[in-house]
Amino acid sequence: MQDPDQGSNATETWGVTRHRVSDAHAQVVEDLRATVMLGMGYRRVDLKRPLIAVVHGWSEISPGHFHLRAVAEAVKIGVAQGGGVPAEIMIPGICGSTSGGALSFRYNLPYRDVAAAMAEVMLGLNRFDGAVFIPTCDNVVPAYLLAAARLNIPSIFLTGGVARPGEGPAGHPVTIMDTQRYSGWRLGGTATEEDVQQVVCAGCGGAGACAEMGTATTMNGICEVLGISYPGNATLMADRPELLRLARTVGERAPELVRQNVRPSDLFTEAALHNAVRLVLAAGGSLNTMVHLAALAREVGQTLQLDLWDHYSRRTPLLCHIRPNDYSRTAVDLGRAGGFPALLNEMRALLSLDGPTVTGFTLGENIAGQSSHDYNVIRPLSEPFAPEGGIAILKGSLAPEGAVVKQSAVDAGQLVFTGPARVFDSEQLAIQGLLDGGVAAGDAVIIRYEGPRGSPGAMEMMNFTHFVSGLELNAPVITDGRYSGTNKGPSIGHVGPEAMEGGPLALVQDGDLIHYDIPGRCLELLVSDEELARRRAIWQRPPLRVTRGVLGAYAQQSTSLADGATIL
Repeated sequence: MQDPDQGSNATETWGVTRHRVSDAHAQVVEDLRATVMLGMGYRRVDLKRPLIAVVHGWSEISPGHFHLRAVAEAVKIGVAQGGGVPAEIMIPGICGSTSGGALSFRYNLPYRDVAAAMAEVMLGLNRFDGAVFIPTCDNVVPAYLLAAARLNIPSIFLTGGVARPGEGPAGHPVTIMDTQRYSGWRLGGTATEEDVQQVVCAGCGGAGACAEMGTATTMNGICEVLGISYPGNATLMADRPELLRLARTVGERAPELVRQNVRPSDLFTEAALHNAVRLVLAAGGSLNTMVHLAALAREVGQTLQLDLWDHYSRRTPLLCHIRPNDYSRTAVDLGRAGGFPALLNEMRALLSLDGPTVTGFTLGENIAGQSSHDYNVIRPLSEPFAPEGGIAILKGSLAPEGAVVKQSAVDAGQLVFTGPARVFDSEQLAIQGLLDGGVAAGDAVIIRYEGPRGSPGAMEMMNFTHFVSGLELNAPVITDGRYSGTNKGPSIGHVGPEAMEGGPLALVQDGDLIHYDIPGRCLELLVSDEELARRRAIWQRPPLRVTRGVLGAYAQQSTSLADGATIL
């Protein structure tokens, strides 16, 4: 018998054998799959219909997600009405505020990569034809976006709506983040303990995203501009029936996307990502979205450099004013003013409008005819709140790779600063120093070793900055960590390279003069090159704070915040 590895005839014979094995393998694959599906109550006719994953973040520990089982049920009804077969998969969402800003908050950003990987595994292993993703909050939306991009099966998003603000002291609307604000004001003597406790009880008005232009609301708006969610979805109230109605529509649309083979790769184009950047800038959106969009760009083989953000910021006026840029208005007011469709339509001259979306129409068609119903919330291009976008990129001797600041939340008198450094090696040490009276007005507070590798996981300096605000200290906060999207004031973050990587931030000493100029886009450490070289020669990298688990992985291999802070 001729060796099947020798000669042309043998090769053909071997190829036929392999083909027969392949056919047999394909048959057993389908038979085995049918065995499993039939055993769970599916019918044979169901096996011929698009199998749609209904992925949601329900849990009993996240206010942004604890209402999503009912939403998912409405989506499943819609999938069935659209000729698909729904299968519910829960990948629990998180709310970073349940940590209270303690060290456990370090898990907040790493959750994104873990949840994205879980979605990839579950949907990839089970060979879904398409998916409906139902997230709400800060790191959950980007986790699901990364998964959708990686899997690249026809997908549609339904974001979970806005939480209703509570009623605080003097009838002012309050959100979760007001607990920190009022705690800061209590320190400064402008709020009472009774005020704080009223906010504690009323600040979380129920299910949904925090009702301000924090990370969740900004990311939900990004889903709209990327074309993977329906226009107007981001600012629906989480406790209103409109969300359930849209859930049925979204579910019904999902099987049709499979039949039309509309994939995330068709939506997440370079033009769409650039649209997302401009939306963040025009909305005064969260700095965290820069990290998530960078990670999404990496996932689809693109880049979003900091210089690109600054290029667009100088050419994209600020057109939206709600918290934290304007404390008197919330995301509820944004919805009443027309939501993101109205904002996008006002800035349509700055956007690429011909990209496809899950609605079957282009982005331009989705937003056509939308207009602002409230000049105090959304303005036209001709009459912006500010001539530049909400975010500025600073560079200089303290941040050679760049740093970011939400300039829309900085008062005019704080745009330029020179003052002595007050250095802390963690946020917790900074809080203790502040409470002990170790920080004075005019200090430049440096909080370092809080980046993706140093923290690890990139803490948000949310408690410290709210305390500084409450004490009414004119003290900028500069860090290699992150900020909540709700921070106000000169909070400069994402300083790169981070201190754990030996960046200049690691060399700063108490008393060094720090200078920044936000309009001039500079961040400088006013110390001679010779002195910095001397300090660098004796600097030693601190030991890793965590060496095992997901935080250990971040400490050892995370990319920078500018590059998405990802371990995958």
